[in-house]
Amino acid sequence: MQIPKLSRRAIALIALLAAAPALALAQPKDPVRIGLVSSKSGVFAQQGEEVLRGVQFAVEEANAKGGIDGRKVEVQIGDDESTPDAGRRVAEKMARDGYNLLIGPIPSSISLALAPNLERWDAAYFVVASKSDKITGDSCKPRVFRTNHSDAMDIAMIGEWAKTFNEKSFATLAADYVWGRDSAESFAKAVKAQGKDVKIQLYAPLGTKDFSPYIAQLKAAKVEAVWVAEVGRDAIAFVKQAQEFGLIPDTKIIGHALLQNFMVDATGKALENMPGNVAYSADIQNPRNQAFVTAFKAKYKRVPTDNEGLAYNGAQVIFEGVRRANSVKPADVAKALKGATLDTIFGSAQMRAADHQLVLANYVGRVKVVDGQLRPAVEQVFPPSLTPPASPLCKM
Repeated sequence: MQIPKLSRRAIALIALLAAAPALALAQPKDPVRIGLVSSKSGVFAQQGEEVLRGVQFAVEEANAKGGIDGRKVEVQIGDDESTPDAGRRVAEKMARDGYNLLIGPIPSSISLALAPNLERWDAAYFVVASKSDKITGDSCKPRVFRTNHSDAMDIAMIGEWAKTFNEKSFATLAADYVWGRDSAESFAKAVKAQGKDVKIQLYAPLGTKDFSPYIAQLKAAKVEAVWVAEVGRDAIAFVKQAQEFGLIPDTKIIGHALLQNFMVDATGKALENMPGNVAYSADIQNPRNQAFVTAFKAKYKRVPTDNEGLAYNGAQVIFEGVRRANSVKPADVAKALKGATLDTIFGSAQMRAADHQLVLANYVGRVKVVDGQLRPAVEQVFPPSLTPPASPLCKM
């Protein structure tokens, strides 16, 4: 039987079909698109700048190594202006533009504003700095993952640490929003449980510039120590004025999120020898963190700050979710991270399935000179086992 001759067009079509699987395999993978939302202006601008730098460092490092499993990492940056309304607005725009792996806001108020919208935006959100228990409590969402410590984790650690305090009388001064109130009320509960006295609790509105009325009340209370949970520019103003009016160093100040590098840089020696919790430090000893510190020092000629470390860690969790899911779709990434044990700059840590809280060791320290630099330094490590169980109010 004679085989009919094929036309050139038919031969070309057969060749194209034969090559189709190879062409499909050669197509580049979808990029990892990160929506970096943080404060370039407003109360949290100093911290926001550090978060931006930490995430961008992680992105540049990943791309220099060929991306995440061959996927290029792209980032779009937006200013949340330190407010929930602006944060929600800029996050929605990024998510709808395809940059739907969100990261970066500082205050809990912005994190809580983003969380209810993630399904509608087809996004996932990675919390790197916000501490309110509501984020992993009654406001928890399947597409929200916290990679930093919560208030409850800090308070559990501080509750143990406070057993060593010699002071018997305390006051609290906190920022008047969800995180500040959570912090002050939790601390008061912890020390009262030890039979100690909390004589006065004060709350200053965000944006407070004159702390003299609060400082006067704290001095009049004649307490032995003051628990301070202030943020951003407000915290700087408080520390400077507390020193000016003699509250520092006459009264012991214990800081919640107060011992931060930007605070030390802005207030000179006012924080020297002050104790408090330390969210992240270059002092953390494990190979992953030391590699990060070495690479960061090579570029910036200094060790990373707390906020830079927290932001870098959050970006690494995103990258690991993409690897595990072999996908950049937020729903796939979220599913892959739920309950996963991750290698982080804090060491091995589990992303708890019940509430999407990364279970971490916790740290206290004080501000002192290390290698010629005045900075927060870790003095005591508390194990991850101290982390309270997931809140029963969290319903995924």
